[in-house]
Amino acid sequence: MGNQAIVSERAGGIYTQDVAARDHKTYADEPKNLGGSDLGMAPFEFVCAGLGACTNITLRMYAERKGWKVEHMSVDVAYKKSGLGADMKNIFVRKITIKSELDAVQIKRILQIAEKCPVHKMLEATSEIRTELET
Repeated sequence: MGNQAIVSERAGGIYTQDVAARDHKTYADEPKNLGGSDLGMAPFEFVCAGLGACTNITLRMYAERKGWKVEHMSVDVAYKKSGLGADMKNIFVRKITIKSELDAVQIKRILQIAEKCPVHKMLEATSEIRTELET
């Protein structure tokens, strides 16, 4: 498989998790108001961070390839649910901030490219999750 993360419980907090991907390590946890120790991002925050990071990287790659002068970019991603049951929908609100000398046509193109971010496409598509038990 291509991308992979290994997550295991960490001693010391009821919900604290060790998260490892390649040679990188961090923690996941729930906030204190949900009974966690707040030692790391909550799972939904990781998803938002993944979408924001992928969007920024996709836009930076495009700007570099085009030779466009972009001083700085940031992406603020918020998540919420809408509806109930079969009508429930996941909504990600992505606010892109760009410090640049881009004109209106280039900005419009940047917003189109944001829609092509691989994580955006993954979240937008129907997914299949297969669960296997290791003992």
